[in-house]
Amino acid sequence: MSQPADLAIFLTNDLTGISRGRAFPAADLMDRMHAGVGWVPANIALTPFGVIGANPFGPLGDLRLQPDLEAAGFHMSGVDGAPDLHAFLCDIVETDGSPWGGCGRGFAKKALADLAHEFGLTVKASFEHEFFLLGDNPIGDAAFTLQDFRSVQGFLGTLIAALSKASVYPEMVLREYGPKQFEVTMKPARGLQAADRAVTLREVTRDIARQFRQQACFAPIIDPTSVGSGVHVHFSLETVDGQPVTHDPTQPGGISAVVGSFVAGVLKHMPALCALTAPSVISYLRLTPHRWSAGFNCFGYRNREAGVRICPVDDTPGNDIAKQVHLEFRASDATASPYIVLGALIRAGLEGLRARMKAPPLVEGDPADLTAAELAKLGVQRLPESLPAALAELERDSVVSGWLPAPMRQGYHALKTAEMARVSALDPAAQCALYARYY
Repeated sequence: MSQPADLAIFLTNDLTGISRGRAFPAADLMDRMHAGVGWVPANIALTPFGVIGANPFGPLGDLRLQPDLEAAGFHMSGVDGAPDLHAFLCDIVETDGSPWGGCGRGFAKKALADLAHEFGLTVKASFEHEFFLLGDNPIGDAAFTLQDFRSVQGFLGTLIAALSKASVYPEMVLREYGPKQFEVTMKPARGLQAADRAVTLREVTRDIARQFRQQACFAPIIDPTSVGSGVHVHFSLETVDGQPVTHDPTQPGGISAVVGSFVAGVLKHMPALCALTAPSVISYLRLTPHRWSAGFNCFGYRNREAGVRICPVDDTPGNDIAKQVHLEFRASDATASPYIVLGALIRAGLEGLRARMKAPPLVEGDPADLTAAELAKLGVQRLPESLPAALAELERDSVVSGWLPAPMRQGYHALKTAEMARVSALDPAAQCALYARYY
């Protein structure tokens, strides 16, 4: 049998948060770095289940997947003789190389550019991922235990090595609370690189699990009666030359006025944001009160029921915490593209900065325990309780819907309509099982 060809692949992470692309002989890589590979506009309406929803493009049009020459690709390592793969995250561009409005990576790029141009700021972020390791393995049901960790340490150690080789810079891996659930975190990165690393982490994790004959499942929930998996976005703001601007010890929660304005914009538009950051039918089985996810658009100090929370730091006397202070957006999961999540957060924050909004009040305790009058006084509301409700909020919020270029808006509507129709006859358990196959 002949030796397998060395391959490379150009990828886009689409509006479903799934990476798709086209591969070619690695020997052609230098030429392809400039020429890209072909792509089709109708692909923007692909559902998670591989079916293209009705869309305005039909059979017409051509695009290219174009790798960013300033961004490094990543290496997918083979285990026990499996082939390696060179992968490159791409922008979707027109055939003349100009940006295409349906590209999620381009959406995040433009938001970052506007933040830098208007306010001299950028975002430093890290996407914190939880996943279920499914398959025939010895993992028990004892959360956080050394025993469960040791039972799959070979997989976890191989994963950390592969993530390091892929330039993800893993920070921590742990056995999480749910059955067969794990969490992997990575060091923060500036700007678009944070979203690039999030995509890379998901794909490398899935690939290493597959090579261990397991499935790394990033679906937001796999059992309606159990816990879910989120993708919490840890973020701070800093100047374009790297000076932190998030901390101000004189302000409530130690958060500066400028970042308070950013958060106010996020919370104001959070009901509509959910359609982009928690965009699957089953996302709303997880995004409920008392699940430590995010049921309300509130701001909290170290409060895991808040939509945005102020995270803990090492505040041992003598430590400089200015570079540590950061926030966490909690209403997100892996059915969303990291590029859309990052771009939408920045767009919402920009609205707050432009209007010089005041920092939201800090909610103490569980917002679900507050009365309707208390919530109204704080300006807090319950987040959407279903995907149709979230999509209605997106339609109602002309500011958020106005951020989406026409191809993205049309494609998103088409794929979500088809996605909801596909699962409408299924009960929650069957919905979870279906999504688990694809995430």
